[in-house]
Amino acid sequence: MSALNEKLDRVARRYDEIAALMASEGPKDAQSFAKLSKEYSDLGPVVEAIQELRAAERESADLAQLVADPAGDAEMKALAEEERSTLQQKLPELERKVQLMLLPKDEADERNAILEVRAGTGGEEAALFAANLFRMYARYAALKGWKFEPMEINETGLGGYKEAIATISGRNVFARLKFESGVHRVQRVPETEASGRIHTSAATVAVLPEAEEVDVQIDEKDLRIDVFRSSGPGGQSVNTTDSAVRITHIPTGLVVQQQDEKSQHKNKAKALKVLRARLYDMERSRKDAERASARKSQVGSGDRSERIRTYNFPQGRCTDHRINLTLYKLDRVMEGELDEIVDALIAHDQAERLAEIQ
Repeated sequence: MSALNEKLDRVARRYDEIAALMASEGPKDAQSFAKLSKEYSDLGPVVEAIQELRAAERESADLAQLVADPAGDAEMKALAEEERSTLQQKLPELERKVQLMLLPKDEADERNAILEVRAGTGGEEAALFAANLFRMYARYAALKGWKFEPMEINETGLGGYKEAIATISGRNVFARLKFESGVHRVQRVPETEASGRIHTSAATVAVLPEAEEVDVQIDEKDLRIDVFRSSGPGGQSVNTTDSAVRITHIPTGLVVQQQDEKSQHKNKAKALKVLRARLYDMERSRKDAERASARKSQVGSGDRSERIRTYNFPQGRCTDHRINLTLYKLDRVMEGELDEIVDALIAHDQAERLAEIQ
């Protein structure tokens, strides 16, 4: 507890320092002032939680003295013991609250996200499942009050999606969706299956934090930009101009294609947005891999090849393999009711990170 106390003291001192700085002449430039204001604002709730914990600790110590006083009134001592017992139960909860607030924050948590869903093994059934997943996330976004904007949908012609990309914007989008990256497996009887056999197929989900231009500098000379005529399912022409855009990032080999808009300029802007997010995600993954080399497990590894969840339709079961969570309400999950899974994944990640610092 002494190491935690030292940390709490440092946080409280820093909060007071910033308050004094801002109350005096303040930082010389607007950028420094904005940075200090944000730090002060971020530390405010933490300091409040620290004060609540310390007040409870002081009260517990005072009650302990009252109980131990040999000259004390027996009835008062009994009341004090009861109060102290209640406080002792509350203290670990307050301590955990403070520790969670002190965990290093993922600076991308508050960002919007780019969702990419791709059909994996399983042919047309995998494409139909990819379309189901894409709609599931659209419904989840609607339930959370987020904005869900499809950017690129590559349909199979039978209602399935080979690939679908959307931007999701709102409060804490990436924080709540970042553990969705990985392989999602489905077990069900395809509509096209006459014999009623259960098939297993898969789709891959990637959730990338949206990147700003300041996060990722893209040099024009590193890009190869090709324009071509947009085409819909079955080769039907969407329009008659060369408005579709394919951008290749030469240093990494990343390729992004956009053809949803009729304007070449808009398609290029969308493609650059996706490219920037992928490059930013690559850099984050590299740093995460360095930090995680000593970790035994990592719920948020974002490994695209890791099978993370199974959706079993005959049994109405959804299982997340990383935390051994099984819910028997698959129909509601597919309707976008993901909070129970998301909350469990976040809690598991927090518990793992807390274990590391204790």
